[in-house]
Amino acid sequence: MPSTDVSTTNATATSVTEVLHLRRGGTSVVLALTSPPSIVHWGEDLGDADDETLRGLALAATPQRVSGGQDVTPVLSLLPTPAHGWLGTPGLEGHRAGGGISAHWILTGVDADAQHARLALSDDEGGLATTVELEVGASGLLHQRITLRNSGRDPYTVQRLAASFPLPWDATEVLDTTGRHLRERSPQRHDLTFGTYARESRRGRPGADSTLLFAAGRPGFGFENGRVHAIHIAWSGNHTHIAERVPTGESFLAGGELYAPGEIVLGPGSSITTPWVIGSWGDGLNELSWRFHDALRSRPQHPRRPRPVTLNTWEAVYFDHRLDRLTALADAAAEVGVERFVLDDGWFQGRRDDTAGLGDWQVDDDVWPQGLHPLVQHVRALGMEFGLWVEPEMVNPDSDLARTHPDWILRTRLSLPPEARQQQVVDLAHPEAYAHVATQLHALLDEYPIAYLKWDHNRDLVEAGSGPGGGSRVHEHTLALYRLLDELKAQHPGLEIESCASGGARVDLGILERTDRIWTSDCLDPLERLDIQRYTGLVVPPEMMGAHLTSHTVHSTGRVVDSDLSAAVAVLSHFGIERDLTTADAAERAQISAWVTFAKQVRSLVANGRVVHVDGAEPGIDVRGVVA
Repeated sequence: MPSTDVSTTNATATSVTEVLHLRRGGTSVVLALTSPPSIVHWGEDLGDADDETLRGLALAATPQRVSGGQDVTPVLSLLPTPAHGWLGTPGLEGHRAGGGISAHWILTGVDADAQHARLALSDDEGGLATTVELEVGASGLLHQRITLRNSGRDPYTVQRLAASFPLPWDATEVLDTTGRHLRERSPQRHDLTFGTYARESRRGRPGADSTLLFAAGRPGFGFENGRVHAIHIAWSGNHTHIAERVPTGESFLAGGELYAPGEIVLGPGSSITTPWVIGSWGDGLNELSWRFHDALRSRPQHPRRPRPVTLNTWEAVYFDHRLDRLTALADAAAEVGVERFVLDDGWFQGRRDDTAGLGDWQVDDDVWPQGLHPLVQHVRALGMEFGLWVEPEMVNPDSDLARTHPDWILRTRLSLPPEARQQQVVDLAHPEAYAHVATQLHALLDEYPIAYLKWDHNRDLVEAGSGPGGGSRVHEHTLALYRLLDELKAQHPGLEIESCASGGARVDLGILERTDRIWTSDCLDPLERLDIQRYTGLVVPPEMMGAHLTSHTVHSTGRVVDSDLSAAVAVLSHFGIERDLTTADAAERAQISAWVTFAKQVRSLVANGRVVHVDGAEPGIDVRGVVA
């Protein structure tokens, strides 16, 4: 459909005269172009359905008049509000100094083709204008994004702005994930009954307990069977998901950024754009996840070369940074076939343990009198890439940065927020703080041939404000983080970055738009990793999930595990090693070398194939694999 002006001021769902059919990748999305417009179908491809059939579909989706209800039963629109009679959770909530709470949308323009639509909505009386973007990608994912503009004369405070996705009538079971450090992405299920089920993250990052995917489907849906729909919010800050069933029978999923009080105030003419909220569906979770994997793999920035077998030094040496010990570890790594050697925490100024030094990103002269050059040269001479651990958003109170610039620490009071891991958070939205951090990182990347940054983020953001008496800074901090990652990638071509957040506490498609893999969890216990990787993989393809072979006695759980089991679990993701190879005898090194060889043989399959999880009645049996 070309760009058109639409005047449907008095249209209702019972007088649908125009529909829009977006179709791609096995997915159809049908919109009724009423005021406001609504999605009347999201799911199976409807083929070359004609307009009469589609209008009939829209008419069939019209809810009946309800005894004791409104004369025209409201429908779930793209941006539902009470001004249209909607009494469920609204898509927009806001006000002008306590007034101006109403938003009544008129559809004023449509710009669309077979896969994309931009719908313009306005409320002249309320002084608001909105653009809703919808896109059906090549793999069948439905993307939604909303831009709200204040066209009035007074400031407008946004409290809520969320995209809505309708559910089929039989989607009555919800699946989401929860967890904690070392146990991310634990699944949980319950019935979708009348009312609202909400999952929110107020941690300044998604958090170890956040739900990566928010799904609803036919009761008992599994990986192989059962129709299921789900959404994912591509945002690395605070966010909110809801699943809701209203008394008229409609049910839906909705999601967006979670705004703190007063965080988003639009001056006249200014606007706010939501993150992309991405919907997928399938006959079973396998098919649903393939849509995400295919979409990520089709991006121009997706890592194409074979994923290097990586050794990370953390569980091998911790803070014991001695050149002779690390070069011996590098020798052992090269012997078994490692291709990337990553120096973890402990290399920078004052960092002898986890209580000091964060924020001072210069190589510690006491530990490294010649800088990192001897180690880097040794690693590269062995044919391996060199990688480095950093945590640029964090600062220890015991650091030169904190002592010199306490005003660069996120806070809302004169006193600092509660500490976590003996650290606070740098306000990247502060221009001088941003420039300082960026300068230090560029200096490292300019001095050393660093191919890879392990970018950590080891605490939640608590009372993350712009200073004593200030407002929330989470939104602006997240955008500043994105800007910094984009800047580093642009100025250092070929640099790869891993998103780590005390394990898997910042896993989302906003951060993965700018990074090359995530650290799935700090827990390397293969039995724990089975579920962690299974449910992370609903969205993240395996080649972007870091998974390492670990020690016989797992550091995080104390469980004694077989190396073959540890390697077999790790090889189904981005394979690496996290153990002190210098303590392994010849037989163990040969065993590990064989697994490294096998990982290299199958990594193209892992990075391009379909991940399959098999449903079974026996909980003690796990069947999974990758099919070309």
